Amino acid sequence: MSQRIVIDPVTRIEGHAKISVFVDDAGNVSGAEFHVVEFRGFEKFCEGRPYTEMPGITPRICGICPVSHLLASAKAGDAIMAVNIPVAADKLRRLMNLGQLVQSHALSFFHLSAPDFLLGWDSPAAQRNVFGLIANHADLARAGIRLRQFGQEIIEVLGARKIHPAWAVPGGVRSPLSKEGAEKIRAWLPEAFATTRTALDLFKRVLSTHQHEVQLYGNFPSLFMGLVAADGGWEHHGGNLRFMDSSGSIIADQIAPKDYLSVIGESVQDNSYLKSPYYLPLGSTDGVYRVGPLARLNICTHMGVSQADAELKNFKSFGHGAVTSSFLYHYARLIEILASLEWIERYLDDADLFSQDLRADAGINSLRGVGASEAPRGTLFHDYTVDRNGLLQKVNLIVATGQNNLAMNRTVAQIAQHFARGPEITEAMLNRIEHGIRCYDPCLSCSTHAAGRMALLVRMIAPDGRVLHEVRRD
Repeated sequence: MSQRIVIDPVTRIEGHAKISVFVDDAGNVSGAEFHVVEFRGFEKFCEGRPYTEMPGITPRICGICPVSHLLASAKAGDAIMAVNIPVAADKLRRLMNLGQLVQSHALSFFHLSAPDFLLGWDSPAAQRNVFGLIANHADLARAGIRLRQFGQEIIEVLGARKIHPAWAVPGGVRSPLSKEGAEKIRAWLPEAFATTRTALDLFKRVLSTHQHEVQLYGNFPSLFMGLVAADGGWEHHGGNLRFMDSSGSIIADQIAPKDYLSVIGESVQDNSYLKSPYYLPLGSTDGVYRVGPLARLNICTHMGVSQADAELKNFKSFGHGAVTSSFLYHYARLIEILASLEWIERYLDDADLFSQDLRADAGINSLRGVGASEAPRGTLFHDYTVDRNGLLQKVNLIVATGQNNLAMNRTVAQIAQHFARGPEITEAMLNRIEHGIRCYDPCLSCSTHAAGRMALLVRMIAPDGRVLHEVRRD
């Protein structure tokens, strides 16, 4: 008899979701679905607000990546004002975004994902978490916490608080980098570099012993999308859109973020609040694309800094064309941390960051503004339409987790098809399926604007609706 396995909630990700695994009469997995089951509706309740308030409102979407919404929202405001912000303001925004990349990637790698491949997929759930990591790898866990703290320190030095800084505004930023703040960051850099090198060396050893996971955890052809510089270099807070296919061929390039609707469509699932963007010219079936660290490293030609460029060369050796295994998101995150540290070090010697020329001033010069920036999880779009008084008439937020939605569905299906056998639901099987989602480090509060904590329920359901077996974790 065919069955349905439901994993609800999925753990160690931000937000609340569940996974359904469908099993046929022979006990083989016939498909799987990733459902986001909570909704809050930020886009709707922002209507009627002044666009100038949005950099203060939208960071409240998420406590993990508030900086991403802050910066994308401010850029949308720049577009409504139709201004070029001062050079110093652009560099300062970039510095804060680098701090955001460091802190978020460190959280994902050390706290959310490392317990799986360092403590073992089959280890008890009560131990397979950050506390188990502290008990078994105390120095590594401590270093990971410190690395995240370093990224948060940069955010606080610039924005006066680690979470929800009210700092970037339409037209620029409120304050420059102080000399004292620069020295505080500089003094911490050697430790941050050392921790990142330790993590890179560790994960390379993990790759040598986890080839099974490399092959099975979201390893399939897809497109990849992100921002790149004019010369094809790594970009995180500017540039234009590039799409690449799994062979490594560029299929669309240098598309201005304001024109994203010409290449990105959005489909809706009847079993999830999470929308499913796709590459519009190919349709929702063939236009599946991935964003985030894996995509950014695939589409760029260079990182622009020496240590990260050397790691990028090694990363690209894992693919024949593009690197297609989602397990290598972890490696890509570490390379982006390294690149961020190198760029931070370079910025600290830039006099522009101490300038007082920080804001451009203008009124409403365009009734629509699009801001795009690379959040840790991938490309983030804020699209605002206003009236002549600057009041929002329509808001559209396209976030990384949504853009990865179709790929996450394929990933859980691929893993489940290999590990799920018959009606028995094992902890190890559940954890492997969950880890396929953790590879993407999804942020569901951003993607659907959901409130609540992530948890897990697995059900096997017969075609007639009878629950054959159920496992719940609160």
